[in-house]
Amino acid sequence: MMPFGLKIAIINRAFRKKLDEKAASLGLTAVQLRVLGSISRLEAAGETEIHQNDLERIEQVTHPAMTKLLQRLESKGLIRCVPSSRDRRYKKITCTEQSAEIYKTILIQDEEVFAELCSDLTEDQKQELVQLADLILKGIEMK
Repeated sequence: MMPFGLKIAIINRAFRKKLDEKAASLGLTAVQLRVLGSISRLEAAGETEIHQNDLERIEQVTHPAMTKLLQRLESKGLIRCVPSSRDRRYKKITCTEQSAEIYKTILIQDEEVFAELCSDLTEDQKQELVQLADLILKGIEMK
């Protein structure tokens, strides 16, 4: 019998591989796309100032790793980093017009990959899988 953790790891690798392929079609890595999606989603939710430390917390990456990611995204013209009006120690990070609503593209891609990986499941099974994943995530957040 295969351990549960190994099953989750295999599913995660397959999911990420397919998302990597979709990100590559946009000229990005999956991690770059995820960070860009976080910025885009926060802006769409009305967040007025997004800082690097916010993204580090969301993506659970180190300061140096996020610095490199943001530099790459800025060099590609997908984000702008400008001094914060609230606190000059921080830079405010915003999407450019080119990437402003990229979170919508990410949601579509996520749904496509989910549908592809779950093609042998019924609609009820897919819904149950999502509900169970939500319960597990809720339990993790509470700890």
